[in-house]
Amino acid sequence: MKSPDLVAIQTPPPPSRPAPPPPPPLPRHPLIIQSPDVGLSKDSLESSPRLSNSSNDQTFMPPRIPPPPPLPMKQPELNPPTQAIRLTPPVLVKPTRYQSKSQEFFEIKEDNPKLKLKPLHWDKVKASSDRDTVWDHLKSSSFKLNEEMIETLFVVKPPNASKSSEKFTVKRPIFPSSVNQESQVLDPKKSQNISIALRAFNVTIEEVCDALLEGNVDALGTELLESLLKMAPTKEEECKLKEHKDDSPFKLSAAEKFLKVILDVPFAFKRVGAMLYVSNFDSEVEYLKRSFQTLEAACEELRNNRMFLKLLEAVLKTGNRMNIGTNRGDAQAFKLDTLLKLIDVRGADGKTSLLHFVVQEIIRTEGARHTNQTTNPTIGLQIISSLGSDLSNVKKAAGMDSEVLNGDVRRLSNGMTDIINIVKLMESTKFSDSMNRFLKTGQEEVIKIQVQESETLSLVKEITEYFHGNSAKEEAHPFRIFMVVRDFLTVLDRVCKEVGAHKFSAPVNSIPVTDAFNGRRPCSSSDDESSCSL
Repeated sequence: MKSPDLVAIQTPPPPSRPAPPPPPPLPRHPLIIQSPDVGLSKDSLESSPRLSNSSNDQTFMPPRIPPPPPLPMKQPELNPPTQAIRLTPPVLVKPTRYQSKSQEFFEIKEDNPKLKLKPLHWDKVKASSDRDTVWDHLKSSSFKLNEEMIETLFVVKPPNASKSSEKFTVKRPIFPSSVNQESQVLDPKKSQNISIALRAFNVTIEEVCDALLEGNVDALGTELLESLLKMAPTKEEECKLKEHKDDSPFKLSAAEKFLKVILDVPFAFKRVGAMLYVSNFDSEVEYLKRSFQTLEAACEELRNNRMFLKLLEAVLKTGNRMNIGTNRGDAQAFKLDTLLKLIDVRGADGKTSLLHFVVQEIIRTEGARHTNQTTNPTIGLQIISSLGSDLSNVKKAAGMDSEVLNGDVRRLSNGMTDIINIVKLMESTKFSDSMNRFLKTGQEEVIKIQVQESETLSLVKEITEYFHGNSAKEEAHPFRIFMVVRDFLTVLDRVCKEVGAHKFSAPVNSIPVTDAFNGRRPCSSSDDESSCSL
């Protein structure tokens, strides 16, 4: 049943309305409205439908057209050279990997270091962050490297590989297993030096141990004993070597095995030090004896050489003559350092020095004395030129150092004390018997050297006081007097050669210096007796 409230009302259809007139034609130059997203061209506007008018819009807006899809980028065709050339590739053999059942080598896998190839020498360009470069546009995935081919073509051959071999066997050692590991107790460099020394001396461990037990110095020699002493391990190394067990998984190197066996000898390196002292004892004693004898001879030469004393007399009289009227005149002596200043005092010609003058005067007086003639420069020059050879021990003494000599004597004495202490540690052994035989004569030699050192230094002190008087106490170096004379002899030798070459002629009508001061010079009433004569 229908509801009484609802009444169906039938309405007639609306009358048909005439069609609207066609739209006016578009202007010749249509309005183009640019959008930030879409740029519409003239053709797109003309072909697009017109939007219906609205009572609120006065502008006809073309519909928004979606942007066209981006054009696909053309990928560069990167092919391997063999594909680009279109030639039949050579028959390449894939490198084989070494298959080993042992634990010392392993097969190369992809995640392991790759084969070493021949290098390509180029200059790398640093990355630039402020500019665009072609390298920024390269894609890492655009080219894939043929690993097998490049390894086959450019692999570095092992040094011992045969040229005709077509297969490359690559061995890569892995970390050795615990069975083959070395402990490396010693520093690698020290271990290498020990191995080199053992090969150089061609000696066995048994021979070294026997010589150490017996104290046989001649069996080893000085050089080997010096090398053994340098091999001495530190306290830490010694403990590690002694604690090492033969069944340990860590194996010792050849040098470490050698030291471990040596350490089995009681007080091994104390023995080495004592035997080295014995081996060097005779040469050390002989060196010290010669040194002290040279010093004694140098003192004797300075004290008794007539020409050297004649030279000092000539310099003293010449200096006093030049210093008349000054507080430096009337000198009775001078320090030998003055001899080095003679070459610096130049004459009016700028060439002749005071030393040249003194040498010329001595040449004349010595030539006349030996030939009973007025002058004989040849004889006189020979006499003064021989001064350097007459004072040869003075030159040798000048090269010595008192502190070094004293240190050598103390070291010789301390070494003897060390041997006595070592013998006490190893009584009733072959080693102690050998050392005791040495001590019987060695101790006497050390005492003699100590006495000779004391006597020689006393002579050096006396000769310094002989020339320098009380000022000898001011000398910082006990042997300085020898150094001064040596340096002067070097200058004197050069001056004698120049005079002998006639570069400096003797002054005309000159009176020998030594003769000019032989007599008394006239004195005034105000002169005292000491200042009127020498």
